[in-house]
Order: sequence, then structure tokens, then C-alpha cells
Amino acid sequence: MRATPIGQPVDRVDGRIKVTGAAVYAADNKPAGLTYGYIVTSTIGRGVITGMDTAAALASPGVLAVYTPFNPLKLFAYVQNQNDESAPPLQDKEVRFHGQTIGFVVAETWEQARDAASLIRTTYQQQPPVTAFPGPPAAMEKADTDAEGPDTVLATGVASVAQAVAAGEVTFTASYSTPVQHHCAMEPHATVATWNGDHLTAYTVTQGAVLSVRRLSETLGVDAAKIHVISPHVGGGFGGKWGNWAQVPLACAAAKALGRPVKAVLTREQVFTLAGHRPLTVQNLKMACTADGKLTAITNDGITSRGFAGSWSESVANWTLTTYASPSIQVTKTIVPLNLGAATVMRAPGEANGSFALESAMDELAERLGLDPLEMRMKNYATFVPNTGKPWSSKHLDECYRRGAEEFGWSKRPKKVRATVDGDWLVGTGMGTATYGASRGLASIKVRLSADGTASVSGTAADLGTGQYTVFAILAADVLGIPVDRVRPELGDSTSPTAANAGGSNSTCTNGPAVQVAAKAVQTELVALAVTNPKSPFHGKDPAEVVYRDGSVSSGGLTMSFGTLLTTCDVGSVEAVGTSPRLVDPEHGFRSFGVHFCEVRVHRWTGEPRVTRWLSVMDAGTIINVKAARSQIQGAVVMGIGQALLEATEVDQGTGRFANGNLASYLVPVHADIPPIDVRFLDHPDPLISGLGAKGIGELGIVGVAGAIGNAVHHATGVRVRELPITLEKLLGS
Repeated sequence: MRATPIGQPVDRVDGRIKVTGAAVYAADNKPAGLTYGYIVTSTIGRGVITGMDTAAALASPGVLAVYTPFNPLKLFAYVQNQNDESAPPLQDKEVRFHGQTIGFVVAETWEQARDAASLIRTTYQQQPPVTAFPGPPAAMEKADTDAEGPDTVLATGVASVAQAVAAGEVTFTASYSTPVQHHCAMEPHATVATWNGDHLTAYTVTQGAVLSVRRLSETLGVDAAKIHVISPHVGGGFGGKWGNWAQVPLACAAAKALGRPVKAVLTREQVFTLAGHRPLTVQNLKMACTADGKLTAITNDGITSRGFAGSWSESVANWTLTTYASPSIQVTKTIVPLNLGAATVMRAPGEANGSFALESAMDELAERLGLDPLEMRMKNYATFVPNTGKPWSSKHLDECYRRGAEEFGWSKRPKKVRATVDGDWLVGTGMGTATYGASRGLASIKVRLSADGTASVSGTAADLGTGQYTVFAILAADVLGIPVDRVRPELGDSTSPTAANAGGSNSTCTNGPAVQVAAKAVQTELVALAVTNPKSPFHGKDPAEVVYRDGSVSSGGLTMSFGTLLTTCDVGSVEAVGTSPRLVDPEHGFRSFGVHFCEVRVHRWTGEPRVTRWLSVMDAGTIINVKAARSQIQGAVVMGIGQALLEATEVDQGTGRFANGNLASYLVPVHADIPPIDVRFLDHPDPLISGLGAKGIGELGIVGVAGAIGNAVHHATGVRVRELPITLEKLLGS
């Protein structure tokens, strides 16, 4: 019996082509006759375009076309909300944010297109942009906004959650805020479009090929069956490549109009303005508990921005509904439209920001009560889903707490703040809970066995560097009983069976079961071939007497590898498509869980914060590839450290311009900022989510990170920072 590769530290099957440069990304494609597009962007934050002088641009060398709202490409309105802009570019003259697409120049070279774009003269009728929330955080719940909610759980005999808070033995109120943040994936957004008659081929960055097909079908007015999207490799996404941003429809429509392929790649500055961002948020928390720390009521009034150019907004307060046990909970959502471009999903949307507030508040309340932060969380451990009362499909967060505390040495933590000093450094420790929703969607996968003894496994899924290629290879190899290196995963092609897109920590738990179904189905097809093909040595046998095991077919003492069998039968391959249905289970709550423990040092004279030690313990069901999974959590923690200490997109309030919209000024963590990150997995399968038992990890790792760091900073310095990022000027004098 072969040992299963599931749960082993398997090297990435696409690793070699990535590090050698052989992997082909969207912008690497160069079809014959390629032309280049350059997007022209607005220089005001709000207003109306009154004129665009394009004569000099059109006369510039190599220029083929200049498209503007006065000479637009024909694009139809978007029908579905897809977390990007709510309308295609160049279809009206209104400017909704600084850096909005207002033109598209196509030329023989990229340099010619860029230089011609600089010659366009645009006039505007300007208006002052709205770029910030009105008033202080505590007053925001009275803002003139679009509101949603409330979502309320009310204990029996209590008139309202507000009254339950007021009646608490101990009450706590605080506001927490987070800034605009950007994804900063390594690969900029790019699209290469080419037409063959009325059939479109688009090489583009996307977190799911079917997402691009659907959007392009809407806006181009083309049957989806005539659109082929190819995206085998994506250089990072974090949610920013879920939608189809301006370069996608512009390149495709221009290629149709000109009869030549068009490549459009956003500059790094354009990625900041045109490809979405994590929105501004404020959370106004009110909590009540008994004198011994049992929560009795929580209200969280969440405020989030959305761009006037988009419709998506973040449900920042909802994490409060599912984390800690309380008989009365109420969350609300207030949406404030701003002239900042479209907000969009960014790793753990809602949870990353939402956990910062609640995890900070739990520590603040624990300090007031004289309780250890871990004890406070265990007193309010949610044995059932707090807002529904349903049982969990599986939950081992208490084991995460205990194991993490023991291995981190939490019991040695001084109770008082500022108790540990090491030279010029104040040293503190903190913790934060991580939870993220789990689900299983509908997915189809194709597995093909070939005469050369290899297998391929294909679906429209995307790999953003998250390891989905290797997950496909591991699961197919496990069911087929062959080495992982004999499996060729094929992702990112819209003509493949429809698999899950890369988002919502849903890829592996949705696509994994489908890979297993397909790998079993292709064995049935192989046996059918063996007993029906006249050239087969198993011809005429009862299929029940023919057994597939570990890459070979056996019957009556004869064993033959599937490659040899296919060659003998003069058949190049056999294939099967397997489908795993969507999970429908209204009786349980499905989430992944974990905990972070960290040590932070703050320089007593400069206020510089440094994360110096980290441990994460995760309960996320079956771990398919422990090596990649550990890297996933480590990467998420790095991103969370950036969120906590460094990242903030600075908005020029007068113009609405992102003042630091580049990688030189927008601060993200580098190697020197990151300590060794120790990650442990409990590896308890969740049998209710699927037979595979895997839940999501991609976004779980960032949840609770900022809260843990904020708590450690407070423990080190005695200073509580409720506005991210926690920068040295907020700690000077601590």
C-alpha cells in the first residue's frame, strides 16, 4: 500500500518554472501584430470632463487610435456586481475619483502610446472631492449614509441590545479605525487580447477564468462560448484580481475595433488607483460583561467606505457575530460613499479589520477586570455559533489556545504593562483569535490518463502563488496511486471544466473533492476500455473482475500499468469529468479557527515597534500540503504585520489623490521586519464539510494579527493604539 502524499511537505510542482522564468504570465504573451495600449487617467478627484484635445496624440508617431468619452469604445453596462467598477470605462464624462480612466491610447509600441497619452489636454468642471468620513468616529453612526442592518441576537427577556449593554455589571466603549490599504501584488494587472473573427482570446490576470468570461460577455455583448480566457499563472492577487479592471475591457474592445492584438498593462501607480483597495473603516464597540468576565451584550456599529465608482463595501462588524459567546449581540453597517475609486475585497475582507477591533477590545476589557487575556477568551468560548445557536461542524479552537499558550510560554507573561525591559527596548506579548468562514461550492474537474504513464488534472481554477497546482497534483496522485511528479495540473483555462475561483479561502475545500471524484471516475473509464477494447488483454472480462490499483489494472494474475494498457489498446488517453456538489447544510456553522501569539519590542526613545517572536496554531481541517499551508499562514501573518505597523494609503484630502501610490512610498514589510514565524496545524479533518475534510487557510492567517500586535504593543508600553497602523509617532514618549 502506497503512503499518501496528503499532509506531507510536498515541493511545489510549478516551483521550477517560476524560479527559472519559464512560467508565462499574462503580459508575457506576444501574438503576431501586437499593439500596445496605455490608459489615460484623470488629474482631478471629482467633476465633469468638458473637453479633451487629442489632436497632438493622434499625430504622434505610431499611434493607431485614441479613445475617450468623446470617442468611446462600445461597451455595454455591467449586469452583475463583481467587486470591481460598477460601469465600464469611457462611457460617460463624469469623474468620480482621482486617477480614473478617461482615455486609452493604442500605438505600435508601449513607449509611443505612453508619450502620446502625455500630449492629451483635458479640461474639467471641478467639484471638491469627498475623501474622508464626516466627523469623529464616535459621531459616525449619525452620518448621512446608506445603511444596512442591523443583525441582532437578543437574549430572552431583554428589550434591546442597547439596554442589555447599559445594564451590564461592567461596560466598555471604544472606537477603532483602519485606513485605506492596497494589495501590492508583485504582478501588475495586464491583458493581451486577440480576435479570430468573432472569437476572442484574452490572456489576462484573474482569480478565476470564468470571472473574466462572464464580465467580458456582458460588456462586449459577445456570447460567452466565443470567449477564451487563459490565465495559467498569476503573480499574487489577495482579492485585487477578482474583478476585471479597466485594462481588460479596453484591450479587448480596442483589439476588435483595430483588428489587431492589443496589450494593456497598468503602471504601478495605476494599479493603486484603478484596481481597488481595502476601504476605510470605523467600528464603534460597546460591550458589557459580568464582574467575572462573562460577556452579556455587544454592539458593534461598523462604518465602511465604498467608492462612487463601485458598489462593493465591507461588512466590517460582522466578525463580532460569530467569534465570542454573548446572549445579546447587535451589529450594524453604515456605508459612506467617497471619491476614492472602487473599494474591493482584500485578504479576509471584513475579518482582518473586524478582528482588530474586537481582539483589542477583549484585551482592554480583560485588563479592566484584572483577567489574563487568554482567560477572558476562554470564559467566552463559543461552543455554538453565537448568532444562530447552531453547532459547529468542527471546532478545536480551545486546543489551539492551550497548545499555543504552552509552546509560546504564555504563563510566564507578566500581568502588568511595561514590566519587561531589555536595554532600550520595552517588551510585551499579545494574542489574537483567528476565525474565517468555511464552505464548499460546486466544482467540476477533468482527469486524463495518458499512454506515456502520466495523468493530467484540469479545471478553471487559479493559482495566485497559493499552491493550488500542487494541491491538484497531490489529490490526483493520492487517488490514482501514482507519484506526484507523474501528475500534470492544468489551471486557468476557461475551456476546462468549471472549478472554484481563487477567493474566500474556498479553492481547496471546493476543488479538492472534485479532483477526488474525477480521479475515481477516470479509473472506471479505464476499466471500461480494458474490457471492451479488442486489443486489450482484459477484453471480454466482467468489469467487476478488473481492479485498478496504484496506477495499474489487474485481473486473473495479470497486472499492467495504465500507460502500457493504453499503448497496447492503441488509445492515446482516457478521461473523465467529476463534479462535487455545493455543500448544503443549514444545521451547522462552518469556520476555520486559530490563534496567534506574538512578542513585540518598542524602543523607549524612538517609539519604533518591532515584532520579534511569533507562533500561530491553526485548526483548518485536513492539511493537504503542510509545506505550502505553512507558507500560506506565514505569508498572511507577514501581511498582517504590514497592516498593523506599516500600511496606510495616504489621501490628499484636497484632490483625492493617493499621495503614496507607489512601492517606494507605500510601506510593506521586508525581510528585516519579520521574525521567524512558527506555524502549527492541528490537522483535525472536518467530515461534515467533505470527505476530504479540508477547510480554508488562505485568509485565516491574517485574521487577528493586527489585534495581537496591538495587544502586545500595549503590554510593552501601556499605550493603547486604536487607529491602524501603529506607527512610532503614536508611541513616542511611551
